[in-house]
Amino acid sequence: MLEEVERWLTRRSWSAADRPLDRLLAARNDPHSGSGSVSVVLPALNEAATVGDIVTTIRRELMEKVRLVDELVVIDSGSTDSTAEVARRAGARVIHRDAVLPRIPAVPGKGEVLWRSLLVTGGDIVCFIDADLKDFSADFVSGIVGPLLTDPSVQFVKAMYDRPLGDTAGQGGRVTELVARPLLNLHWPQLAGFVQPLGGEYAVRRSLLEQLPFPVGYGVELGLLVDALHTVGLDALGQVDVGVRKHRHQDGQALGRMAAAIYRTAQLRLSRGHLVRPSLTQFERGERGFVPHTYAVDTEERPPMCEIAEYVSHRAA
Repeated sequence: MLEEVERWLTRRSWSAADRPLDRLLAARNDPHSGSGSVSVVLPALNEAATVGDIVTTIRRELMEKVRLVDELVVIDSGSTDSTAEVARRAGARVIHRDAVLPRIPAVPGKGEVLWRSLLVTGGDIVCFIDADLKDFSADFVSGIVGPLLTDPSVQFVKAMYDRPLGDTAGQGGRVTELVARPLLNLHWPQLAGFVQPLGGEYAVRRSLLEQLPFPVGYGVELGLLVDALHTVGLDALGQVDVGVRKHRHQDGQALGRMAAAIYRTAQLRLSRGHLVRPSLTQFERGERGFVPHTYAVDTEERPPMCEIAEYVSHRAA
């Protein structure tokens, strides 16, 4: 590991307990701190089983008991279950992906939803939280917005945590260990200190987010992290230990598609030349043997939001 990264780990890795709520509230309410308002965004696709508990916890702990979060938005990317109804009933503002920036037709993908969320939120700090988390704690939010509220030099904060796989500790995050971590260590060694580089829980200053392109699919977390490094430098990035992350695990084939998209996102950042749109073929055993299924790998990216006329007009209003 680079000496620079070892120093960064001691200065820019924290625990959620390092910043108690009263300290965050003092910073949040200090007109001279420049900490700004906080928006929490949950991208959701068929997460009726978990989204309600997450919304309820954030509202109760961080909007009603204390005023740390200013707005809570669920962006529904086309759920066929009751995700939108459950989230709305729990107290979130729910917006369908296709209702945001209709001039540009939406494409499937998590990154697409996160990109569009910038147009329908107003916080100076935007906090993304995955909607499939179980046993959710408000520390996931307060922990990662904490450094942004208390230190103006910090611009991008990732959550770090243990990721059990079923009853086995530490075996989650298979794509992280097999794809993302080797890529980062080999090509962006300054980012080797991030424990959960692909984690879906992170908080970022809007002023940075609006400058970054967004891969539309699974590559969004790696893409934003790499581009943030090049935009603001390692010392503006940080991570906070929030404990344990429990969520719905995907099957091996879904992980394969995720890995291909993440690899492609890295490849585009290593070489911005013309590349053929790739595909990934996987196999499932059928009645007559193995059946191939071919999927397009997400490669499209949305431009920095500050280049979108509607966003510029909305922010100027």
